Amino acid sequence: MRWLLLAFIIVPAAEIGVFIWAGGIIGPWWVIGLIIFTGIVGVSLARKEGFEAWRRGQTAINYGQPPGDAIIDGICIFIGGVFLFAPGFITDIIGFVLVLPFTRDPFKRMLERLFRKWAEKGTIIYRRW
Repeated sequence: MRWLLLAFIIVPAAEIGVFIWAGGIIGPWWVIGLIIFTGIVGVSLARKEGFEAWRRGQTAINYGQPPGDAIIDGICIFIGGVFLFAPGFITDIIGFVLVLPFTRDPFKRMLERLFRKWAEKGTIIYRRW
């Protein structure tokens, strides 16, 4: 919980610093335009990738396989979409990393390790086939 509180303090302060820095270089209206543009593109991309993960999960279920990878992809895409929806360049970078398929893999593996750790503690039941 302390990490979350610290993130709610540090991330907005860093975003404001980046806004001021970027505004001094390219101008405030360009910064506003970039924020709106990255938000629209990011949320659209998250929506597209989310539907793709949903489709892969349904296909796996239809073939009698567990949709484990699709679920983890969906979690990453959802978190990335939330970051992309938040205004700011730092959150946009994190969001795009979580939404784009070729940069998502390290985070998927991290989530799998976290789920296994929780499963060993008995917090959740997780099984990868």
